[in-house]
Amino acid sequence: MTTTQQTFYDRVGGHETFVELVAAFYRGVAQDPPLRDLYPEEDLGPAEERLLLFLEQYWGGPTTYQETRGHPRLRMRHAPYPVTPTQRDRWLRHMNAAIDTIHDRLGPLDEQVMRDYMAHAAQAMVNTLDDPEA
Repeated sequence: MTTTQQTFYDRVGGHETFVELVAAFYRGVAQDPPLRDLYPEEDLGPAEERLLLFLEQYWGGPTTYQETRGHPRLRMRHAPYPVTPTQRDRWLRHMNAAIDTIHDRLGPLDEQVMRDYMAHAAQAMVNTLDDPEA
C-alpha cells in the first residue's frame, strides 16, 4: 500500500490560495511608497510572478521557480537593495495582512507556520541598518 503525504501547498488550497496571497500582498506594496521604491520595475507584475512561483515551490507546489530561475538564493538576490529593519517591518505588515485574506483556508497551525516563516524570511533579508538621518 502506498501512501502519499499531502503538502502544505495542497492542504491550504494550492495555486488559487497562493495567487490570492501574493496579489493581496502586492496591493499593499503598491500603496506603500517607501516599500514600493525597493521594486525597480515600473510594473509590479514580474515581482508578483516571482514571489508566487517561489512561495508555491517553497510550500510544496510546482518547482517552476527552480526550473526557470535556478536556486532561490534569497539573500543574494536581495543584496542589491537596501533592506532595513524598517523595510522588513513594512514588508511583513503587508504580508501578514495578505495572510489575513486567506485566513479561512488555513488551519490554526498552518497559519502560524506561514506567519513564522514569513517573519524569519523577512528578517533574513535585512542587509543594512536604518539611516538615522532619514
